[in-house]
Amino acid sequence: MLLRAEELTKDYGRFRALDDLNLTIAPGEIFGLLGPNGSGKSTAIRLLLGFLRPTAGSATIAGHDCWHDSIAARREIAYLPGELRLYENMTGRQFIAFLSKLRGHPPTAEIDELARRLDIALDRPLVQMSSGMKRKVALLQVLAAHASLLILDEPTNTLDPTMRDQLLDQLKRARERGQAVLFSSHVLSEVEQVCDRVGILQRGRLVHLQKMVDLSEARSIRAYFAETPAKLPELPGLQLRNEEDHRLWLEYQGPLPPLLDWLARQPVVDLRIEPLGLAPIYHRYHGVEA
Repeated sequence: MLLRAEELTKDYGRFRALDDLNLTIAPGEIFGLLGPNGSGKSTAIRLLLGFLRPTAGSATIAGHDCWHDSIAARREIAYLPGELRLYENMTGRQFIAFLSKLRGHPPTAEIDELARRLDIALDRPLVQMSSGMKRKVALLQVLAAHASLLILDEPTNTLDPTMRDQLLDQLKRARERGQAVLFSSHVLSEVEQVCDRVGILQRGRLVHLQKMVDLSEARSIRAYFAETPAKLPELPGLQLRNEEDHRLWLEYQGPLPPLLDWLARQPVVDLRIEPLGLAPIYHRYHGVEA
């Protein structure tokens, strides 16, 4: 595994910001880290970057301990923070050249191709750029680094929909090159679009791990009946989520024909079947009822 966290924990006095995080990410995998503000996402990222010392547990990147061997670990990483602080006395091109040389890899012709895709005026001073344009410059630097692991904290903040799609396409290309991506976001649709696995944090604990390939086979069924059925069919993977006024909300992971056969024999007034998606799972932990 490229990234491995074992019982990674961070306390601030009596407050536990991250609690026994166990996580692995393989080369060529995009992992989505979900949770609202205060759930532990930023703390986890800072521990992996070696910016914070863990209270307990450990994390390694490419075999290098993120705290005790943090310089070697960070050589494997390209990082986009949630809040940017750039050298605004430089142009975009100067900024990228400066950081590329610090990594020991001077910029190549690929920079101009990426700039064209992301619609960046590289020779414009950063101080004259909008927040969205500055973020695109920082993204370009991260993508061009070809690091083993990309850590992106809310990467689509301030990006318009077209540029969001372009970024997600670039992340897929990074995966094809064998790079790993740790992708923190509040936008569930983006996570569904690019991630191979997803983890949900709640109050510092990893409460759910989800393979997206499994989720693609799960469905949400909302059915309205003239009369509520006496009982549900005994089908593996069928769960009742809610029942109200002759309306049933079901979640189902399995072949559709047996379920459709049962529904065809019921007094159905209205029926809606759609992919389950991440939202119902996320809202179990962070919805209004949670």
